Amino acid sequence: MSAHPGRLPLLKRLSPGHWTAIVWGGAMAFACVDEFFVLPGDYVRDGQAVPGFDLTYASGPILLGAAVLVLTACRLLRGRPLVAYALLLLGSVLGAGLLGQADEFPLVQFLAPDVALYFVAATAPRRVSGCAAGMALTVLMIPPTVRLSGGGSINTAAQLAVALTVLVAWLLGNSARRSRLHAEQSRAQAAVQAATAERLRIARELHDVVAHTIGIVALQAGAARRVIDTQPARAREALGEVENASRETLSGLRRMLGALRQADAAGAPPQEAPSLSDVEELAAATTAAGVRVVVRWHGRRRSLPPDIDLSAYRIVQESVTNVVRHAGARSCLVRVDHRDTELTLEITDTGRGPSGDGSRAGHGLVGMRERVALLRGEFTAGARPEGGFRVMARLPLPLTQSTRSEEPTSVAS
Repeated sequence: MSAHPGRLPLLKRLSPGHWTAIVWGGAMAFACVDEFFVLPGDYVRDGQAVPGFDLTYASGPILLGAAVLVLTACRLLRGRPLVAYALLLLGSVLGAGLLGQADEFPLVQFLAPDVALYFVAATAPRRVSGCAAGMALTVLMIPPTVRLSGGGSINTAAQLAVALTVLVAWLLGNSARRSRLHAEQSRAQAAVQAATAERLRIARELHDVVAHTIGIVALQAGAARRVIDTQPARAREALGEVENASRETLSGLRRMLGALRQADAAGAPPQEAPSLSDVEELAAATTAAGVRVVVRWHGRRRSLPPDIDLSAYRIVQESVTNVVRHAGARSCLVRVDHRDTELTLEITDTGRGPSGDGSRAGHGLVGMRERVALLRGEFTAGARPEGGFRVMARLPLPLTQSTRSEEPTSVAS
C-alpha cells in the first residue's frame, strides 16, 4: 500500500538537528561499547578488556552536561548556526574527555560535528559555514598541539584523517548549497520568461484586435463621410457600427489590461479566447463594413488544440485586416482546409498588392510568421502573379488529434 499522500517518510521528516543528535548518540554508544566490552580482535589482559578510562562520580554530570549542550545545539542549528556549532563542539569535547579521548579525537567522536557542518554549509552563507569549518579544525588542532608541546607523541595520520572529514563535509554541503541556489535561480528565470512570454502573447492579441477594429472604423467612417449628405440614414448606420466596434474593442482592452495587472490573482475566471469557428462572424462584420469576405471550408471540420485554434483565427483576422487597410480590394477569399495531418489557411485578394512603402510587411506579417513558427508550421506571404496578395499558413496537427467529423460547408458573407 502507498504511503499517506500528506505525510513524508520518517527519514525525510527528520531535521538536521535530529540527524546530528542521532549521530552523536550513536557515536557515544559505540565508544562506550568499544571501551567496556571485548570485541573480536581487542587486546585483553586476564580475560578482560583493558578500559581506556575509569568511571568516577563526576562522569554522570559530565555526560549529562555534554548531552544538554548537544541537544541545545541541535535546536539552534537552523536559526543560529555558529552558536549551535560552538555548543556542539563543546559537547563533543566533553564526551571525548569523558571517554579519555580528548588528547586525540577519534573519527567516530567527530561524526556529529561533521554531519552538522554539512547542514550548515548546505543552508547558511559561505562565510558562516567557513567560520564553522575553521572552528572544527581549531578544536582538532588544540589537543595535539598541547601534547606535542609537552613532549608527547600523536597519531598524525589519524588526526589528519579526521581533519579531512571536516573538509569533505564542508565541500559536500557547499556543493549542495550551490546546486540549490542554481535550481532556485533557474526556477526564477523560468517564471520570468513565462511571464514575459505571456505578456508578449497578450501584446500580440492587443495588436490583432486593435488593428482589425481600426480598419473597420476607418472603412465605416469613410463610407459615412461619402453619403452623409445624400443618404443620412446610411451614414447614421455606419456611424453606429463605428460606435459599436469601438465600444467592443475598448471593453476587450480593459479586460486584457486588467488581466495584466492582476496576473497573479487566484481564482480569476479565464477569458474565452476566439477560435476558428468565429471566422464566419468576423467575415460578416467585415462584409458589413464594405469589404466582402467569402469563407470556404474544405475537409472534415474538427476540434483543434487551443493554441492552433487561436493562432488560426488570429492569422485570418490579421490577413483580413490587411485587406481592409492596405489592399483597396472589394472582396477577399478565405480558404480553411482541414487535412489529416495539417490545417491549411489561405487568404487571397484581388487588390493592388503590396505597396512600395512596404506597408504590408509590418508587424502584422511578423506576428503571423512568429505564430506559425512557434507551432512548427510553414508561412508564406506575397504578391500573386495575377494581382493581389496571398497569405498561406500550414499548421501541423498532433497525430492523436481527434477527428470529430462535420459536413464541409461553404459560407459566403
